[in-house]
Amino acid sequence: MEDKKLVVRVNSFSYKHGIPADDSGNGGGFVFDCRGILNPGRIEEYKKQTGRDAPVKEYLVEKTRIHEFLDLVQKTISITVEDYLERGFENLIISFGCTGGQHRSVYSADQTAKFLEETFAVKTIVHHVEQEKKNWVN
Repeated sequence: MEDKKLVVRVNSFSYKHGIPADDSGNGGGFVFDCRGILNPGRIEEYKKQTGRDAPVKEYLVEKTRIHEFLDLVQKTISITVEDYLERGFENLIISFGCTGGQHRSVYSADQTAKFLEETFAVKTIVHHVEQEKKNWVN
């Protein structure tokens, strides 16, 4: 029998439009609320940018507690990822929500996917729900 590998779906989304559904059929996963982090979207120069643009990333790193938040997220999800890998589970969903699904949640989803790939060598699939609705390329 072929070994199955864990696939982690990492989403960013806007709470205005609801938490993304888990299409794996497991009906669960993690949802983290990024709205407690200062919002760069309230600053005029960042309004049309996203959590993938360098000035927004710099703002999040230098002016907010985003890395403290993500450190705790990574510690929390690592327990489950390690367990899922050991037990042969195939799917996990991790979602990050913020006001518009554009800055804090996009950055958090990208950073978390990178962490998972580097730490556990799992396959990640990243969806930026609000940005994809706009045919966003960044």
